[in-house]
This record gives sequence, structure tokens and C-alpha cells, in this order.
Amino acid sequence: MTCEKDKMISGAFYQPGDPQLVRERARNQELQRRYNATTVSDQDTRITILDEWLGGRGENCALRTPFYADYGYNIHLGDNVFFNYGCVVLDVCEVRIGDMTQIGPYVQILTADHPRDAASRDAGLEFGQPVKIGRNVWIGGGALILPGVEIGDDAIVGAGAVVTRNVAQGVTVAGNPARPLVPHA
Repeated sequence: MTCEKDKMISGAFYQPGDPQLVRERARNQELQRRYNATTVSDQDTRITILDEWLGGRGENCALRTPFYADYGYNIHLGDNVFFNYGCVVLDVCEVRIGDMTQIGPYVQILTADHPRDAASRDAGLEFGQPVKIGRNVWIGGGALILPGVEIGDDAIVGAGAVVTRNVAQGVTVAGNPARPLVPHA
């Protein structure tokens, strides 16, 4: 039988109260607390914590504090990725973010989801779907990226958008639910 962590990462139903997952969330909270206690001038300390916390990061990544995650180890950042203040990444599944992507304040990237049927929710089951954000993407403040979404290279997500579907390369989306904006001639 597969362990609950393997189920979680694969997107299958899993029990979030599993002792291993509880320990890993506690570890995450400790790393998160340490990171969020730093300032921009603590660059060496920040790099050390990020290297222990995240699944991978490229060069010159900047994550303004506070920054929040479920586990951290499912987050993979390319080079020159920027997160502004107050971002949340619920990373029960993999989150991949490409080089040069800029993420505004209070953006939420969610891989965590819950069953639609009441019996599975009553059983305490959860599941997730990975999120992939391409290269050179700009995500405006307060946007919400839902589980399973892929955002193509060079796309723009408007401030406050709720992204429920994939966004094609080079497309600008805005609104709730996010829809492509028609360029003006």
C-alpha cells in the first residue's frame, strides 16, 4: 500500500491527519516561522532557509515576507522568480514556476482540493492537483490560482482574477472566473 504522502503528491485521495504529514507540516511551520522573521538584509539566512524549505529554486529568487506554504518541498522555482508580500502556496502537489515570473502581493496558488461528495469529505479525505506557471508570467495582486491550472509562458493574470482554467501562452486574463481579455487595436 502506498503511504499517505505518496497519495497526496500523486493527486490521489489521502488522509491529511496521517502522522507523517502532520510532522512534515510542523517542520514546514518551523521553517516558515524562521523565514518570516527575516528581513531583506538577512539574505544569507534567507537563502539557507529556502534551500532547506523548498523543493528547488533557481538563482536570484526573492520571496517577500510573510510567505506561507503547506509543506514547501513541493515548490520549485526557476531563476529570478519574485513573490511580493503575503503570498500563500498550498503545495500538497507540485507547484512549478518558471524563470522571470513575478507574483503580486496576496496571491494564492492552491493545489489542495476537497472531494465533491459529502461521504468522502465526512471521511476526512482530501486530494490535490499540481499547478504549473510558465516563464515570464506576471500575476497581479490578490489573484487566486486554483488546483490543476497551467499558465503558459508570457501570460498575464490580472489583479484579483480567479483562475479556474488553463491560460495559454501570451494571453492576458482577468475577472472571476478569469477570462481572456481582447486586445485593443
